[in-house]
Amino acid sequence: MVKTLGYGAQPRAEYAVDPDESRGRLYPEGDSPTRTPFQRDRDRIIHSAAFRRLKHKTQVFVYHEGDHFRTRLTHTIEVSQIARSLARALRLDEDLAECLALAHDLGHTPFGHEGEDVMHECMADYGGFDHNAQSLRIVTDLERRYAEFDGLNLAWETLEGLVKHNGPLTDREGAPCGKLAGKDLPFAVREYAEQQDLLLWSWPSAEAQVAAIADDIAYDAHDLDDGMRAGLLSFEAMKAVPYLKRILDEVDGKYPGLEDARRIHEIGRRCITGMVEDVIAESILRINQLSPKKCGDIRDANGPVIAFSTEMAREERALKEFLFANLYRHDSVLAVRRQVAKVVRDLFHGYFKVPERMPEPWCNGLEGARDDVVARRVCDFIAGMTDRYAIDEHRRLFDDTPELG
Repeated sequence: MVKTLGYGAQPRAEYAVDPDESRGRLYPEGDSPTRTPFQRDRDRIIHSAAFRRLKHKTQVFVYHEGDHFRTRLTHTIEVSQIARSLARALRLDEDLAECLALAHDLGHTPFGHEGEDVMHECMADYGGFDHNAQSLRIVTDLERRYAEFDGLNLAWETLEGLVKHNGPLTDREGAPCGKLAGKDLPFAVREYAEQQDLLLWSWPSAEAQVAAIADDIAYDAHDLDDGMRAGLLSFEAMKAVPYLKRILDEVDGKYPGLEDARRIHEIGRRCITGMVEDVIAESILRINQLSPKKCGDIRDANGPVIAFSTEMAREERALKEFLFANLYRHDSVLAVRRQVAKVVRDLFHGYFKVPERMPEPWCNGLEGARDDVVARRVCDFIAGMTDRYAIDEHRRLFDDTPELG
């Protein structure tokens, strides 16, 4: 049995999440007369301060390096587009997939993964730092907009997908598993689990899995695009990656002598299309094998139903390895990473020693507080900064702010 989505839409699959059967919100609210719960969540995310700040947060290239490189915001929009396309093709709830794509990077620090690495280092004695968990913390606590609750009071399905879009966090007994095996759950996840059960042991909905793989597709293709436009990746070097070589040969065979800017774009769009079509085909195979009758069957499965084929997974790993070696570890990128690492590290220790250096209300109530409380407040403050604000704050507090570039 399928349910219709409205004029011009394909019927929703029986294994898709049904907004009419949402498990609701932590703080009950009346239904919207014009929007489903997930459309409402999407709108709350888009209107949040954390979402706006993504405009000035690094993806790979720091803001001073050019206006045409991706930021966290443009990356997020691109992930959302891919997630919607996948969800539509697989007859899932497109609004939930879009909502999760829009929220997936809210918890990122300034300066991309370097900022996250330094923050985790600084928080090592106080529960660590994880950007996925920080996204949960933002939408359940740190956004202070509504009169009746902290956070955005998102639907259960949105919070579940946000927390575990990459897979289960624990086994059924509650022991951390996967990448978290032998470790503690991230602080924000442990804290929120005391209020609401997000079934941390199960797989997430197919919509959450769509958002996760859309993220992989987007940053693979678009980091490749940015790296080529920055002159850090050459066409010749790309031929070492079989997937890229086939695409490059196809483009050059069809458009010999094409100017570089168009050549780069043709490579990027084919990279995305090939991955998207592969995910759709593989996911249909997995769904047919599982034969789910309801969305709960997706959660109870032994593995993900939204995935690359074995061959594409191998090629996607090779692409990631190429980007890691030739872009993320490029001397010019590493030089900037070392500079911004100093900014984040200095800010953390400076605020931790003297919390009054933070503006109100961030410094309020910290007099005599335990170190872990102070550290978490400092962490929340810095994680919410844009690149520019972090540089400005460092310049306000220190005399040795690096000149990026």
